[in-house]
Amino acid sequence: MLLVQSRPTTVSRRRVLSGAAALVILSATAATSAACGTTPSPPADLDDLTNALDRARADSGLATEAADADKSAANALTEVAAERSAHAQAVAEEIVRMTGKPAPTTPTTTTASSVPSAAAQPAPTVGDVIGALRTSADSATQAAAALSGYRAGLLGSIAAACTASYSVALAPPEGTS
Repeated sequence: MLLVQSRPTTVSRRRVLSGAAALVILSATAATSAACGTTPSPPADLDDLTNALDRARADSGLATEAADADKSAANALTEVAAERSAHAQAVAEEIVRMTGKPAPTTPTTTTASSVPSAAAQPAPTVGDVIGALRTSADSATQAAAALSGYRAGLLGSIAAACTASYSVALAPPEGTS
């Protein structure tokens, strides 16, 4: 049996420096993964999405009420109500995906307490729905311009749909104005 005598292990400066560099990299990776585990604050686009959600729900309700009151435009108004309801659903899903919490179920804007009761107000008209859709389209257009990615596309699509609804689906036939 042949015994090989080994030399005592020496630590070179190169080995110490490479070990120190490895420790720095490992500690930076650990700090990064620890930071990923913290709950981020809600993004600034949450206000834009919540506003779009409130508008979509309000427009859908307004179109439904107007359809009940105006039987001549009921089909178009019912389609607008369904479309705005679908917009509300899409925005609510994005809010849930973004925050991990359920979307608000009631409007986040408050109305004045001096608003007369529903019985005292006249039924909404097609003109009221057109005005609401214009406001929603303008709001979604401005928000989309300030956002990026999927959220910008979502609000841009909503703006286009609202514009098509008030300018095509609800527009009076030519020569009847």
